[in-house]
Amino acid sequence: MDFGGLIVGLGNPGKKYSKTRHNIGFMVLESLIEYDFELGCINKQNDYLLWLWDDNSMEKPWLLCQPLTYMNLSGKAIKKVLKKYKLLPTQILVVHDELDFPLGKLRFKFDGGLAGHKGLRSIAEHLGSHDFYRLRMGIGRPEEKTDIVDYVLSSFAQNELDCLSSVIERAILGIKIFCNQGMETAIKGMTPCCAS
Repeated sequence: MDFGGLIVGLGNPGKKYSKTRHNIGFMVLESLIEYDFELGCINKQNDYLLWLWDDNSMEKPWLLCQPLTYMNLSGKAIKKVLKKYKLLPTQILVVHDELDFPLGKLRFKFDGGLAGHKGLRSIAEHLGSHDFYRLRMGIGRPEEKTDIVDYVLSSFAQNELDCLSSVIERAILGIKIFCNQGMETAIKGMTPCCAS
């Protein structure tokens, strides 16, 4: 089967991390699967879960991947999927948390720096390339004295949940447009949300 590409949601496996800021990529992928499609998991390995997204509106089906290797080793799982399904790094869209954006801000990106994100660094190291697409999902930065690791592994505050729900819906819309019409069209189709 010929695939359009691979959508990867980054996060850490297990209930302990399920609603934390670092898992916003997982949240988007899980919402995409639950909200829009009756998808069955087509491949369950020790280090990843894989779904087939075969929407009638798309020219080719896409694969959806949730690495189970923990964030810092995400590239290990993704490399296996690319090899198995004969995909290139340029066919990947990685959905991940972004400290440099406030909650509510989304932005597509191709190539470029990794901004210290260990999941992205692992992907780049295992693939030997930065040439993959990203959907950067803002989670905001902590107060000055708050440890970054503690912050990204913390849950969203109660007053952020409405915005979180809205931003995940926008991310799903953006992913659909990206898969059908490419990154530039997806960027134009994204409207402002609750970011300040």
